[in-house]
Amino acid sequence: MNHTRQNTLPNKCKNQCRPVGSEVLPQGIIAKTSNLEMRPLWGPVAENINSKPSGNLLAIAVGIKQKEIVNQIVEKFLANNFVVMLFHYDDVVDEWHDFGWSNRVIHVSAMNQTKWWFAKRFLHPDVIAEYDYVFLWDEDIGVEDFHPARYLSIIKDEGLEISQPALDPAKSEVHHLITVRRRNTKVHRRFYKLRGSGRCDDHSTAPPCIGWVEMMAPVFSRTAWRCACLDIGDRAKNVGVVDSEYIVHFGLPTLGVSNGNKLSYKGTQYSSRRNNFSDSDAAKPSGLHGLDNRNEVRRQSFIEMQIFKKRWNNAVEEDKCWADPYQ
Repeated sequence: MNHTRQNTLPNKCKNQCRPVGSEVLPQGIIAKTSNLEMRPLWGPVAENINSKPSGNLLAIAVGIKQKEIVNQIVEKFLANNFVVMLFHYDDVVDEWHDFGWSNRVIHVSAMNQTKWWFAKRFLHPDVIAEYDYVFLWDEDIGVEDFHPARYLSIIKDEGLEISQPALDPAKSEVHHLITVRRRNTKVHRRFYKLRGSGRCDDHSTAPPCIGWVEMMAPVFSRTAWRCACLDIGDRAKNVGVVDSEYIVHFGLPTLGVSNGNKLSYKGTQYSSRRNNFSDSDAAKPSGLHGLDNRNEVRRQSFIEMQIFKKRWNNAVEEDKCWADPYQ
C-alpha cells in the first residue's frame, strides 16, 4: 500500500500546472493576479482594509499644460470610486502635488512616451484583473456632461466589451463620424454613409462602419483588455458608442512639440464662455528654439504600423492552425 501511494503522488503532482519558477513553493502561496491599490506603511490591518475596493480603473496620459482639464476628469472619477493612474509623458510630476487628490493616485513618468507605451508596460492584464472596466483616456477630454456611474450602468446593460462616450459635435474635434453623438438614443453600434466612397449601410460588417471606437477615450472590459482581438465576441453587438453619456474632445496637440527637453505649447487657454480652446499658437512651440516634430511622430507611427503588419502576416503564415474569425 505504501509503495502504491508513493507512486500515485508523483503522478498526480506531474499533472499540476505551475508557473515557471514556482515549482519549489507550495501552490497556494502564489497569487495569480494583483491590483493597483496602494498599501499603508503602518496601522492595524483591519483599519487599513477598504471595505469597498475600487472596481474600475481610469488611466490617462497627461502633460502639465492640460493640468486643469485633467483635474476636472480626475475629480469626477475619484468621486465615483475609481482607481486613477496618471502617465506623465513630459516628466513633470511634482507640479501636480498642489491638488488634494495627488497622493491618492498613481503617478508613472517617462519622457516623450505615448499612452499605449505606458499601458502596455504598466497595465498588464494580471495586474488589473480585479477591475471590471479600464478607461484608457487622453487628457484633452471635457467631462461636464459625462457621469461615470451612469456610463458603467449602460455598458453593462448593453453588453459592450469595448466602448467610448460619444462626442458633442458642436464643441469637439471630430475625426470619425461614427463617434458623433446621436440625440434621443442611448447607444449606437454602426454608422451610415449612403453616398460617395466608403459607404456604410445595413449590410456593412467591418470597421469603421460597425464595431469600432476611436483611440482617444476607449473603455475596455476586463476580458476585452486581456485579448481584444479574440475575446470581445461579436463586434456588431459588443462594440459601441454611448450617446446618452457624452464628452468633448478638444483635440489639443501633445507629443512632438518640444522646447529643449520639455514639451511646451504657447497660447493654450480654455474659454468657458466660448466652450472651446483659444489656441491660436498651439501648433507653435514656445521660445525661439522650439521644435515641432509632430510630422516626425506621425511618420514614426506609420513605420511602426508597417512593421506590425509584417509581423501579423508572418504570424498568420507560420500558424497553420489559426483561422481568421472575421474573414
